[in-house]
Parts: sequence; C-alpha cells; structure tokens
Amino acid sequence: MGESRSLARNAIGTADLTFLVVAAAAPLTVMAGVAPLAISIGGIAAPLGYLLSGVVVGLFAAGFTAMSGHVRNAGAFYAYVGRGLGRPAGLGAAYVAVISYNLIGIGLTAVFGVFAASTAADVFHLSVPWQVWTLLCVAVVGVLGYLKIALSAKVLGIALALEVLILLVFEAAVLADGAPLSGQSFNPAGLLSGGAGGMFVLSIGAFIGFEATAIYAEEARDPRRTVPRATYAAVAFLAIFYTFTVWMIINAVGAGRAVSVASGAGGADMVFASTADFAGRWAADVMHLLIVTSCFAAALAFHNASARYFYVLGREGVLPRPLARISPRQGSPAAAVALQCALTLIVIMTGIIIGSDPYTVIFLWTNGTGIVGVMALQALTALSVVAFFHGDRRGYGAARVVVMPAAAFLLLTAIICLVLADFTLLTNAATAVNVLLVAPIPLVFGIGVVLATWIRRRDPARYAVLTGTDLEEPVHV
Repeated sequence: MGESRSLARNAIGTADLTFLVVAAAAPLTVMAGVAPLAISIGGIAAPLGYLLSGVVVGLFAAGFTAMSGHVRNAGAFYAYVGRGLGRPAGLGAAYVAVISYNLIGIGLTAVFGVFAASTAADVFHLSVPWQVWTLLCVAVVGVLGYLKIALSAKVLGIALALEVLILLVFEAAVLADGAPLSGQSFNPAGLLSGGAGGMFVLSIGAFIGFEATAIYAEEARDPRRTVPRATYAAVAFLAIFYTFTVWMIINAVGAGRAVSVASGAGGADMVFASTADFAGRWAADVMHLLIVTSCFAAALAFHNASARYFYVLGREGVLPRPLARISPRQGSPAAAVALQCALTLIVIMTGIIIGSDPYTVIFLWTNGTGIVGVMALQALTALSVVAFFHGDRRGYGAARVVVMPAAAFLLLTAIICLVLADFTLLTNAATAVNVLLVAPIPLVFGIGVVLATWIRRRDPARYAVLTGTDLEEPVHV
C-alpha cells in the first residue's frame, strides 16, 4: 500500500464537494425512509421541525465556515475543537467523531439491505435476504473508498441528481392535483407535542454530513473558497428541500390523516404509496430503485468520512500509526478504509447472528447514538469558534463569529437535552438500554481528554503537534 502519509491534493472542486456532503445526507432515504417516522413521532409539525433544524445548522455553518479559512485538516471537528478549546478537548472530540461517523455509516449499510431486499421483491419479484444485500454493500463501498475520491464524488453526484429528481416528480404531482394545502404544519404550537425530541433527532440528523466539507479540505482545490461555498450550498438546499418535501408528504395524505397513516402498518411505505397515487406506479417503482442508490450513496459518504478520521488520528499517533498509510496510486487512506470495512462487518455480522432487526435495531440504534454524538460535536465546535475568534475576529463581523455560533451552541445544547429526554421514542428500548446506547459518547470524549493530558505530561513534543493543521491566510466568504 505504500508509506505515503498525504492525501491526494486538488482532487475535488466545489461541485464535487457539494455532491459528497449532500449525498451523505441522502435526501431520498431521509424523505421516503425516515420522514414517515418523524411524522408519526412529531406530528404534522414535522416540516417546521426540519425548517428549524435548518436554521440551527445555518447558524452553526456561519462560524464553522469562517474558521475553515484558518484551519485545514481532514479531522475537521478534531482540529476545530482543538484550536478553540484546547488539545485535550480536541482529542476527545476526535474520538467522539470516530465512533459517531462509524455508527451512522454502519446503520446505513444495514438499512441499505432492507431497502434493497424490499425493492427486489416489490419491483422484480426476487427474494434475496437483506443480509446478502448488506454484505454486498460493504464490499462495493470498500472498493470505492479505496479508489480516488473524485470517483466517489461522481458516483454520489449521479445518485443525488436522480433521487432529487424523483422527489420533485412526486411534489409536482401533488401540487398539480389541486388539493388545498394545509398551513397547520407551520404552527409552532405543534412542536409542543410530547414527541418533539424524537422528531428532532431525525430532523437534525437529516442534515448530518454537511460538515464533512471541512473533512475533505486537504483534498479540495482552493479549500478556502471551496469549503465555505459547498457548505452554504448544502445547508441551503437541504433546509428548503426537506421542509417542502415533508410538507408535500403530509398534504398528499391530508393533514388530518398524516399521523395515523405514518403510525399505521403501512407507514414505512407512506411516501411510495403516495407517489403511486399521485404520479403513477412507474414513479413509485423508480423511487424504490433510487432509495437503494440513495442509501448506498450515504453509506459511501460516511465510510469516506470515517476513514479520514481514522487516517488523521493514525497520522498523529493517537490511533495506530499504520492507519495513516496512503495508497500511492489512489491517494486514498487505504489502511483506514480497510479498518472501517472490518468494523462494519463485525457489527453487521453480530446483528445477523443474534437476529437483530436491521431497521428498528441496527439502523435506529446506531444512528440514534451517532446523531447525538455529531450534535454534541457541533455544539462544541460552535463554542470553539467563539473561543478561536475571541480577542481577534480576523476581519469578520461579530455576528458571524460570536453571535451566530453562540446561538447555535445554545440551541444545539437545548435540542440535545430534548432528544435525550425523548430518546426512547426513537429506539423503543428500555431506559437502561438507552443509557448504554448514549454512554459511549461521554466515555470516549473523556478517554480522549485523559489521553491528551497524559501525552502532555509524558511527551510535550508529541503533544505540541496534536490537532496539527494547515494555517493559511483566509479568504473571507
């Protein structure tokens, strides 16, 4: 595999980067595969939940992109928190990022098998177990993860364009039907329902992946411009698209019936059934096919992000150094790719052996923990932005590097508390299980803090290079 320790430079541009991160959000998977659950938990105010989540993410992105002009590192949260709150907190954040991104990617790989098996049965009348599809997904993701990152971007870009197109067909068909559109979904009182916390973990989770723009900074062309532009484009598109699509889903079945339909036996097929009713059976069949590619695209995107965190931590010696090995031909983190695939196989095979449900257990449990972890990282990063620019705003206005990130920190913290209070609505598990699911987040953060403190005492020179970054003169965007 070679001993190079540098990722391929100038490999991806703004469009490629936007495709990578929006594909990670998996719009069709989120809308057709998860939005019905958000509606059943949070009620018809779900569109407002997605809109407010977009606002919170937008506030976070303002400071996040300002900092990206000064800090460039494939371990984005690791570097940002380390630069703002100190190396111990940075290393703790790195370990949280590793576990969170891996869990999300593993869950997506499992649910890929569910969607693929369902599509094969419904469209092609083929009976192939979900386990076969999931294991095939692991293999293909591993191959693409090993190859040049630009190839992954092209694969993701094609998948993204097609999944957005089929959702637009559904939305246009609902609008063309001429049925009255309900405004109840945007009544803030609807968010006072008991399921708001469970809904927010899904609506905030729908945006997770946009922050990966900074993860690819080392491989981007002109990252000082590319990263902010791709971040803004991803957040704006997702906020508008999610809100409008969930609203159309509710209007398709009627605001008065939406919750009961989403909570009923056919809730999982709510979007497919509505698409067949309004746009035709052909559109529903195409949507079945594209949700498979959408989920695959998301699994590939999170695999790439997880591998780059392994790579960075291996490069800095806080995970085994062989993880920093780069393929000399592909410029990809080959050793990290192999480890991520191995971890995915271990978790998936364990779930298969003990008979865990791939959607309600493997997918929802892993993604519930992973999403809470990423929200915690976003809150820490928002606080880090304030600390980083304290005393020297480096030419930025106070609104962008103080007010907005501070607001994002407070809002994210409040949402995390709400999510934890309603976590059982997502997992449908006992309190003890929920505690065990969430416990790894503070545990690994604490391990990182302790390890960094120990390194500082035993090896100051090694400590000094933790959260190492490329520092450049910023371009204000």
